[in-house]
Amino acid sequence: MNTDVCVVGAGPAGLALSLMLLRSGVRVTLLERSSGLRRDFHGEILQPGGQRVLDDLGVLAGARARGGCDLAGFQVLQDDRLLLDIDYGRLAAPYDHLLALPQRHLLAELLDACGRLPGFTLLEGHRIGALLRDGGRVTGAVATGRDGTSVTVPAHVVVGADGRFSRTRRLAGIDAGRSEAFDQDVVWFSLPAAGLATGYVRVHRTARGALLVHDTHPDRLRIGWTLPHRTWNAAAARGIDAIRRELAAELPRFADLVHDGLRGLADLKLLDVFAAQAGQWVGDGLVLVGDSAHTHGPIGAQGINLALQDAAAAHPVLVDAVRTGDAGRERLLPYERRRRPVAAAVHRMQRMQAKALLGRGGPVATRLRSRAAALVTRTPIGARITRTVAYGTDPVSVRTDLFTAGVPAGQRD
Repeated sequence: MNTDVCVVGAGPAGLALSLMLLRSGVRVTLLERSSGLRRDFHGEILQPGGQRVLDDLGVLAGARARGGCDLAGFQVLQDDRLLLDIDYGRLAAPYDHLLALPQRHLLAELLDACGRLPGFTLLEGHRIGALLRDGGRVTGAVATGRDGTSVTVPAHVVVGADGRFSRTRRLAGIDAGRSEAFDQDVVWFSLPAAGLATGYVRVHRTARGALLVHDTHPDRLRIGWTLPHRTWNAAAARGIDAIRRELAAELPRFADLVHDGLRGLADLKLLDVFAAQAGQWVGDGLVLVGDSAHTHGPIGAQGINLALQDAAAAHPVLVDAVRTGDAGRERLLPYERRRRPVAAAVHRMQRMQAKALLGRGGPVATRLRSRAAALVTRTPIGARITRTVAYGTDPVSVRTDLFTAGVPAGQRD
């Protein structure tokens, strides 16, 4: 099986990059270990920067039509008192809101678009088992199917888009660069909540900690319960009844939903929160994108958006590498040089946000948070911060001028 680019991982970054490359006349083979994209995804909030990348690709409207929720912005509440209100209505339309979009809807729309283009091969249920090498250069991958059959995929470039625990990165011998930069882990669950949509992403602060709450499709609330780092096992040992009582006390507005909808520990999914920056993002014949290159916490809803923007930044570099026949590290390095500082800036921002929004503290800390919140909400500083969170320090647009096939109608001359 010969291809130009072998992409490992059919998450948002892998599928979006595959679509960009296919539209640029590049042959793509996509390896995905799950079947039917049946994976457990937690992050689903799309910032305006991510929405714009998908719109450039012509898939945002279709993904949204499958089911999603527009959210007006972020709010922080201290014991049900509004502390901070970051209004995305300050931003220019049409990206003047957040979008809660279940990843199965996004991935299905991207996959459908890829499947309509020539040069696309999807190997579902195949896990990368080895990297092909010629000396120090990566020249493809070997994938293993569920039946144990191996498939060899020679390629000019292998792209690791297989997430925070990337097997591609590990096979390449690249250190993940993990850092215990956050004091919290997050336990996610969702509850049926017909008629109780909030229209916001909210952080509910209490004396015990903080909970993240936002609407999700269809008519549900997704809730992230923050716990001190590595204390989930002790919490789980108390049993589901004790957890229900604690959560109901911290979210009295949704107490009935918690008691009725949270039935067992299996409904709770732990997210081990950490920061990571891989030692290198590119090598001879190799590129890492999204969580494979850098991992972030959930605060500020940055993960999917950074991954989509990584894909948009890597796209022209990979097209150039394929067209010139040169996929050496130096040819691929402009992508890493552009995006590494962006990931580092988000790490710094998230560490500050986590301490300010999720950290514990007494009355003095609460007063300090209130003053800082007023500064953000009521001054032009807030508008600048909102735009930085929404688009990042390096807003990326898709290079649609490189497209030669399957161009969305709105992008044709």
